[in-house]
Amino acid sequence: MSQQDWLEKDFYAVLGVSKDASAQEIKKAYRKKARDLHPDRHPDDPSAEDRFKEVGEAYSVLSDDEQREQYDAIRAMGAGGARFAPGSGGGGGGGFEDMFGSMFGGGGGRTAYSTGGQNIDMDDLLRMFGGGGGASFGGAPGGGGAGFGRGGYGTQTKGEDLRAHLTLSFRDAALGTEAKLDVGGRSVTTRIPAGVHDGQKIRLRGKGQPGQNGGPAGDLILTLDVGSDPVWSADGADLHITVPVRFDEAALGTTIEVPLFEGGHVRMKVPAGTPSGRTLRAKGKGLKTSKRTGDLRVKIEVAVPEHLDESAREAVEALRDALGDENPRAGLAEAARR
Repeated sequence: MSQQDWLEKDFYAVLGVSKDASAQEIKKAYRKKARDLHPDRHPDDPSAEDRFKEVGEAYSVLSDDEQREQYDAIRAMGAGGARFAPGSGGGGGGGFEDMFGSMFGGGGGRTAYSTGGQNIDMDDLLRMFGGGGGASFGGAPGGGGAGFGRGGYGTQTKGEDLRAHLTLSFRDAALGTEAKLDVGGRSVTTRIPAGVHDGQKIRLRGKGQPGQNGGPAGDLILTLDVGSDPVWSADGADLHITVPVRFDEAALGTTIEVPLFEGGHVRMKVPAGTPSGRTLRAKGKGLKTSKRTGDLRVKIEVAVPEHLDESAREAVEALRDALGDENPRAGLAEAARR
């Protein structure tokens, strides 16, 4: 997106948050909007994809502290709350003419940016926008026209990095997938490796803005937003799943079948006397990433029946009587006091 796009688009309104919203509030609003506006949920609405992209653009800028600061400054300038006035030796009223006159010698001094009673040196402002303390205007090396790069006349300059967010389902993040997204008016296709996690950043070399005067292109930095799954969770390459067992299975021991993420199942032995919350491990049954193959971590949860018929109740009461004075909470109070 160009800075002109930033002037024209109110990203806060797109996400439905206030201008002083926290990073967490912005992320929460984005996830809700992205889920509600996903084109798959509106197959008969041709405008759904555009609204979905607009939400992604807004989050891409507002979730990055540096870009958000630049966006707020540009919007303040465009809203009429800012003015440009020449520094020492300038004279005259404010305006963009003064800014450029100062930059190229017409104003005789440095340019000050003023908004809300606060003055900012124009050179600092240019550096904040990635200008590096100088301006760049077209002109190919050795050809006609002027060429002023950041490092001087005709200097090759690397293009700016672009940033974007990519929303993935848990399964796509776990197994890897091919993703296609629009960034800077271009379509970019990339392979997302298996085992990525929420918040992870991926740098795509050369997929950013083109360079100046034949310089290399910048990079595209993707921040991943990975959804949750009702059954599975991951810790690196290790997969986690919770499996319920009956009380008698936990007390007496049993063998259970545990589903695998990519299909099929693995048989696992539950030792006699296994308490609720204990984790068993199936080695090598987790995610396969470029670095390693993870394990499957199976958390045992002892299920308590909600309804007992007469015979089942009698059996439980008999067990209670057989256990006598055995107290699983013995020593808890003393340990808590220590």
